[in-house]
Amino acid sequence: MAINKLSLRGAVKKIAALTPEREIYLRSGGTVKFVRISARLQLAVAGLILMLLGGWCVVTGSMLWSQAHLSAERASIARERAAVIDGQARVEAYKGSVSEIERDIKARQKASDDLLKAYFGDVPAAPKASGAAPAKAGKVSAVSPEAARLLDLRARQDAFEARLTTAARQRLAKVEAAIRGFGLNPAAFTNARGGMGGPYVPAHGLIATDPELRDLATLLSRLNAMETTLATIPSDRPTAAPMETSSYGYRRDPFNGETAFHAGIDFPGAYGQPIIAAAAGQVSFVGQRPGYGNVVEIDHGNGILTRYAHLSRFGARVGDKVARGQAIARMGSTGRSTGTHLHFEVRVRGEAVNPRRFLEARQDVLEVQKLAKQRLVRGNRG
Repeated sequence: MAINKLSLRGAVKKIAALTPEREIYLRSGGTVKFVRISARLQLAVAGLILMLLGGWCVVTGSMLWSQAHLSAERASIARERAAVIDGQARVEAYKGSVSEIERDIKARQKASDDLLKAYFGDVPAAPKASGAAPAKAGKVSAVSPEAARLLDLRARQDAFEARLTTAARQRLAKVEAAIRGFGLNPAAFTNARGGMGGPYVPAHGLIATDPELRDLATLLSRLNAMETTLATIPSDRPTAAPMETSSYGYRRDPFNGETAFHAGIDFPGAYGQPIIAAAAGQVSFVGQRPGYGNVVEIDHGNGILTRYAHLSRFGARVGDKVARGQAIARMGSTGRSTGTHLHFEVRVRGEAVNPRRFLEARQDVLEVQKLAKQRLVRGNRG
C-alpha cells in the first residue's frame, strides 16, 4: 500500500512538473498585461483534449466496425447469391440432361417404329418404365427422379432393340434353312443382280448415324428379302392331278424313242381341267412356244419363273397379278404332246430346275414359308 501511494505521488509530481503555472505577457497600446495560466487549468484543458480525442477514437472505431460488419454482410449476401445462382445452374443442367435423354429416347423410338413399319407394317407398344431405376441411373435419381425414369425407359428400349435383333436373326436362320429345303442357295438370291431403281431418299435420323440401328436396319432388310424370296417359291401343285406321267430329267422321247432331257414334270388330267398358279406372281408370257404349244409363264420375282404348257385355253393375260392357287388356264394337248396333260416347269434365273423339290418340300419348310407369306401380307396392309 505504501509503495502504491509513493508511485501515485510520483506520478502527480511528474504531471505537475509538466504543467507548471505559466504567465503570458501581452503588450497592447503601451500597456502591459499578463495572463496567468494555472496548472489546474492546463490539466483541465489537457483532459478536455484527451476526452475529445477519446471520443473521436470511439466514433472512428465504431464507424470502422460498422463498415467491416457491413462488408461482411455484403460478402455473406454475395456468397448466398452465388450459391443460389449455382443451384439454379445445377437445376438447369439437370433439366437439360432430362431433356436430352428425352429427345434421345423419342428419336430412337421413332427410328425403331420406322424400321418396324418398313419391314413388318405393325408397331408394338413402346416399352414402359418400371418403378425401379437401373443401376446407372442411381446418381441421377437422387437429384432428378424424372431423369432416372427416362434412363430406365432408355434401358428398356435398348433391351427391346436387342430382343428384336435376336428374333430377326433367329427368323432369318429359319427362313434361309427353308430356302435350302427347296434345294436353293440363299446366297444366290442375296447376290442376285436384278433390276433396281427409284429416287434417292437418304436415310434420316438415328438410322443414318447410330451403328446399332444401322446394323438392325441391314438385318431387317436381309430378312425381308429372304422372306420375300421364300414366299415366291412355287410349292402348290399346278393342277389336281394325283400323279405325274413323266418326271424331270433324262427320258426316252415319246416321239422318236431317243434319249432326251425333260425340263419339267407332266401331270395327266381331263381336257379343260383348271390349271392353277403354283405361287403368287405376275403373268409375263401368254402365247405359243415351239414344242410347248399354248403356254402361260408367271414371274414370281427373284429370278423364279413357272411355265405351264400344252394348254387348251388361256385364263390370264400378260401383266395380270395372280395369287397362289388362282386359275390361269385349262389343260389341253397343244404343241408336241401325245395326249391331254400339263407340262410344268420351274426356272431359276433362266435355268430349269427339278420342280419335285418344290412340290414335295418337307412340312416344316412349308410351315416357315406359310409364316413368311402371312408376315408379308400384314406388312403390305400396314
